[in-house]
Amino acid sequence: MLDKKLRWMTLGGQYDWTAKTYPPTPPPPFPEDVKNLVEGLFPMEAEAAIVNLYSPGDTLSVHRDVSEACAQPLVSISLGCEAIFLVALADDAASSASDVDSAATTSNKDGINGPGNLRSAVIRLRSGDAVLMSGSARYAWHGVPRVIADTCPGFMRSWPAATAGASEGGVGNRYEGYRGWMAGKRVNLNVRQMFADIAVEVEGQ
Repeated sequence: MLDKKLRWMTLGGQYDWTAKTYPPTPPPPFPEDVKNLVEGLFPMEAEAAIVNLYSPGDTLSVHRDVSEACAQPLVSISLGCEAIFLVALADDAASSASDVDSAATTSNKDGINGPGNLRSAVIRLRSGDAVLMSGSARYAWHGVPRVIADTCPGFMRSWPAATAGASEGGVGNRYEGYRGWMAGKRVNLNVRQMFADIAVEVEGQ
């Protein structure tokens, strides 16, 4: 089950996949360690995240994230195996979710559907890399066409199982069943802010 069927999980705010919205009620607490890392590096409030678990051969279709009621950045953090990341931005790039909804959809020579003519980039993401999508890139098309096997850093391959020299009753020993799991996985945290900061909205009026 751990190797084949666990494909994704959510942190913090729980997205309603049927209604395509976030519930108006206060979200569950976001994990403090991840929250401190993201907010210490990027200009956003970490409120929700989807954690995708990839194996070599898995892909993520090209898409845009437009459900959040604000234009705060998206942050993508990669761990484990390397991956190819495709990002494409229209020449007449939308600057808000409403612009995305109203944009005319066409198809370019690469088969990516999107508004206007798309400029694309292909990036090889390594373990520890972070991608910040902000400004017009906040609503860029993006996807993962390939996860590259046998590229997980050596020091991560046994994590979180106990390393040599760890005490028998140590924390790592509880995760012995996970030993070697990361060697064939890419873990991606895609963190976002769900709602616009109220203080910022009032100040701008």
